[in-house]
Amino acid sequence: MAPQSEAHHHRSSTKISHKPFKSRHATKGFIKELTKGKIGRQEKGSRKTPYQQVKSKLDRRNQAKQMRQIKHLENVKSINMFAGPSGAPRVVAVVPLCEDCNAASAIQKLTQSVEDDVEIHVEGPQRVMVERFKQTILYVPVKRGLLAVMNACRAADFVLLLLSAEKEADEEGEQVIRAIEGQGVSNVLTMVQHLDSIQPGKKQPQVVASLKSYITHFFPHQDKVFSLDSERECGNVIRSLCTATPKGVVWRDDRSWMLVEGVQWPGSLDGSQDYGKVTLTGVVRGKGLKADRLLQVGDWGHFQIERITDATLPKAKKRKADEMTIDADSEGSKILGTPDEDQDDLDELAPYDENMGDVDETPLSEVPSERKGVLVDDHHQILDENNQMPLPPKKLPKGTSSYQAAWFLGDMSDSYSSDDDQDTIDEEGDLDMDAPSLPQDEPIATNQPDPTEATPSEYPQSEAFRDSSPADDADQLAAYRSSRKTTAAEDREFPDEIELHPSVLARERLARYRALRSLKTSPWDTSYDKPHEPQDYDRLLRIPDYRAARKSAVREALVGGVPPGTRVSIHLGNIPLSLQKTYKPQEPLTAISLLRHEQKRTVIHTTITLPSSSPSPLASKSELLVQIGPRRFVINPLFSQMGQTPND
Repeated sequence: MAPQSEAHHHRSSTKISHKPFKSRHATKGFIKELTKGKIGRQEKGSRKTPYQQVKSKLDRRNQAKQMRQIKHLENVKSINMFAGPSGAPRVVAVVPLCEDCNAASAIQKLTQSVEDDVEIHVEGPQRVMVERFKQTILYVPVKRGLLAVMNACRAADFVLLLLSAEKEADEEGEQVIRAIEGQGVSNVLTMVQHLDSIQPGKKQPQVVASLKSYITHFFPHQDKVFSLDSERECGNVIRSLCTATPKGVVWRDDRSWMLVEGVQWPGSLDGSQDYGKVTLTGVVRGKGLKADRLLQVGDWGHFQIERITDATLPKAKKRKADEMTIDADSEGSKILGTPDEDQDDLDELAPYDENMGDVDETPLSEVPSERKGVLVDDHHQILDENNQMPLPPKKLPKGTSSYQAAWFLGDMSDSYSSDDDQDTIDEEGDLDMDAPSLPQDEPIATNQPDPTEATPSEYPQSEAFRDSSPADDADQLAAYRSSRKTTAAEDREFPDEIELHPSVLARERLARYRALRSLKTSPWDTSYDKPHEPQDYDRLLRIPDYRAARKSAVREALVGGVPPGTRVSIHLGNIPLSLQKTYKPQEPLTAISLLRHEQKRTVIHTTITLPSSSPSPLASKSELLVQIGPRRFVINPLFSQMGQTPND
């Protein structure tokens, strides 16, 4: 019998496809990855408005198409600013994070990877034209220093961080990274120097992986750490710098700003003039530049703009579509903008005659000169209407001082101030010598026999009290303070206590304070504190709705002004000529236009987070250098517990 033929089949695969995990509540990161590059859709579920209920599938597709077109036009508009030889340069800040990193050497290697005959100066910004991509790159080499790095990075489209393969980033380098991260940073690229010095060569990938792990701790989106010793990787970095779209910084893109390429001071400085006219030259970036708004120039301050003139390079040619209706200046340059009656003034405080009567209706003549008590929530306590000590009681021991009398409550009846003492005093208040003697008036016998043995006395021997000099008291106080714990430890152990200097009265030191049951929940009666407010407190800017005011100022900056990408000269007046001594051409200088009302002074509440590397907490009224947007301030803040309360 012939054997039966069995059907041939392959063996089953060893790969087992498990069901993918499907979380019930998707995280924000998972949703962001799913919607990456897609149009923001509406929430799923029932449509809210009647128009959404009747909208067809074709209408929804048309709306998505319109949103894609708008996004594409915005992207093209931002890229066209850099197009061509006459376009705006791409600003690249080269920041060394290690001691042996050299920014000039890094710029030289990057440029030689695409251009052979280019010389790089040691200091100062370097403008390089990349013919391959028809783009202009403005390199800004930065020396190691916190403020210099922050000044360069706030005006940069790309930040190029330099790490070393031989030395690790020190504490100063890590501080620089955290500073530019907190200030706001655009596109970030990382490169490593001295990688060829690592031998054998098989250890170089390990070093690069270690550096990537370090930099992704601060910037998680860093995909690769490039090597400056590889010409191919340098070319890839140049390609990224010339083709990528800068994502920008939010607070910077809401304003008009530029990196100053040149400063023109008055011709003759003989010392007779304190103020003069200064001209700044650069390319407008961000929003349109308006002559009515104030201009913040580095750390010099904010100034008014007299006029804005065209400063296009001679080789650049404008298209007819880009030409504007402009006038000619007396020197031949074209005027692009002049201020009008809507120009902002330099006053930081409101005038006296505008709001002094509206804010406080109490005349100054009726304001009490000093407080008569302490206000605790809704009632007074510790009243002191006559500003005098309490009256002494009627009956006090002989020799009682006024200070001791304050501690006696009511009449004092002691053994030596009893009713028996009244019998020994006549009507005129003198002692009656004919009165019978009392037992306590009997004399003490002194003819007792001498003791035969030396026994210890029941009463210790008295010591004379010697009042120390003020110098000794000061030395003892200094020795006591030096032996104490740290201020932070004492504040944690005794949070409700303060120490006063011996020469300071508590009534004078705490005159500006009042008691509250809770700083978080107790009502804050501001009318009670008006007589004790600072002199210029009522002249500060009052903003009832901050979000609406900010939105209005940002929207106003969207319309008008000199378009971004234009190279202009800004003429400023009344500039202190003493600033010329502080100006250094090799260091970056930024000019940022302020929004309306931004220069005015007000009271703000902000959150300050202390880094974990700080050895001790900050005390209130400590001097701090704070940067808010384009400006820096020296402040002495008062710290309190973080949170929102009705008193904010």
